[in-house]
Amino acid sequence: MPVHPQNLLQSSRAPTVSAPTPDRIVIATRESRLALWQAEHVKARLEALYPSCTVELLGMTTRGDQILDRPLAKVGGKGLFVKELETALLDRAADIAVHSMKDVPMTLAPEFALVAIAEREVPLDAFVSNKYESLDDMPPGAVVGTSSLRRESQIHAQYPMLAVTSLRGNLDTRLRKLDEGQYDAIILAAAGLTRLGLASRIRSTLPSEVSLPAAGQGALGIEALSDRPEVAAWIAPLADPASAACVRAERATSRALAGSCEVPLGAYAEVQGGELWLRGFVALPDGSRIARAERRGPIDQPEALGLALAEMLRADGADEILASL
Repeated sequence: MPVHPQNLLQSSRAPTVSAPTPDRIVIATRESRLALWQAEHVKARLEALYPSCTVELLGMTTRGDQILDRPLAKVGGKGLFVKELETALLDRAADIAVHSMKDVPMTLAPEFALVAIAEREVPLDAFVSNKYESLDDMPPGAVVGTSSLRRESQIHAQYPMLAVTSLRGNLDTRLRKLDEGQYDAIILAAAGLTRLGLASRIRSTLPSEVSLPAAGQGALGIEALSDRPEVAAWIAPLADPASAACVRAERATSRALAGSCEVPLGAYAEVQGGELWLRGFVALPDGSRIARAERRGPIDQPEALGLALAEMLRADGADEILASL
């Protein structure tokens, strides 16, 4: 699919429109506890920026929230978490939508734009268990729950003696299933646990060498209609240029390789020494074959870096892996 330039609008660029101070901003959000925390966080920042502005939340239930008995990869992917929110934008029922960036499809329709990426929380995966301290401590046959083919493939590759099974539901539901004994351990994004004050549930944080994060993991994205530059101008102060550069590089890699939750793919960028260090992989779900690559490049050219990394992954066999999925 073509990438529409307006969909790449990010906070590292100055807003092109000087808009009057808003009187009212409506935020579309999913109604899970984590999604509401994220929306409330954005709401508080906007209220601090614009004290006279009324900021409201429009809670919505998405198809991704309703379908809990099947893996996302089998029911349409992570776009199921954003469609209803985008409809609210089109209907002018909301001005912006707040998303976890890892849930945002890699290519947006031309009528939508990511107008800001906020400062990123720790983007790593977390090991959560009531029995074990880490993956290394788990005995053969122990059951690990995850909703992610990306995580599953990496666990299979490094811990082939463990059983990996699907885990769906919001964060509280996943923790409840663990506490009921349905799993010996579960893998979750550390950012969500931290944001909800549940960091004490984290037994260990998985290094990126063990579990490379998903593109955009830990970052909040704010979406608006691309024909509303005044909204982009309102939201611009919430953006974090370094986080945006990392996420844009990661998403460029994933987009170039048709990345979605249907593909075991990770992409993770860090700022080091004034440049971006980007790593990525593509794998078979069972971890039996993995293409890996890494590359460094200028922080002001994240998409070019992401595309270059995608080509390196192709050279390492990514296309063959993707063709077999």
